[in-house]
Amino acid sequence: MTIDAARNPHPIYFAGAFATGGLLTFMVHLNGELARYGNPLFSSWAAHGTGIIAAVILLLVIHRRDTPTRGNTPKAPLWAYFGGISGAATVILTSTAVNSPLGLSGTLALGLAGQVVFSVAADSWGLFGLPKRRPDTRDIVALGLVVAGAALIILFGRGAA
Repeated sequence: MTIDAARNPHPIYFAGAFATGGLLTFMVHLNGELARYGNPLFSSWAAHGTGIIAAVILLLVIHRRDTPTRGNTPKAPLWAYFGGISGAATVILTSTAVNSPLGLSGTLALGLAGQVVFSVAADSWGLFGLPKRRPDTRDIVALGLVVAGAALIILFGRGAA
């Protein structure tokens, strides 16, 4: 794969990422409501409990249709299994923050800024088996715009903290 092809993916990936952002917003709102009526830990348990049920049902449906061969599939690295820990922490922290003066938009703006900062760092240092990639001017400008946008939402938005 050429560098140009990696930097300009198919439009379906943009649509999927955009839809994921909408689902993430909806999820943060629902988890915040659960935390408001219970607490952030309950919100995390409820989210992950329903996720487990959905995953088991999906696995049962997929398993009946198609059974993959296990011999050719490489094992996941140990650190890949820690996604659940970061997911639980994310639900707890966003459930707390969304019910603060930050609100939904401030929580998501800061979350997006944190994701972009960490992803640029992960690319730069080659974390998690990623190939090392130095940030170019476009990456730095995008990072600055996301952080500036988050600051605008938080400091000058209708629900300024």
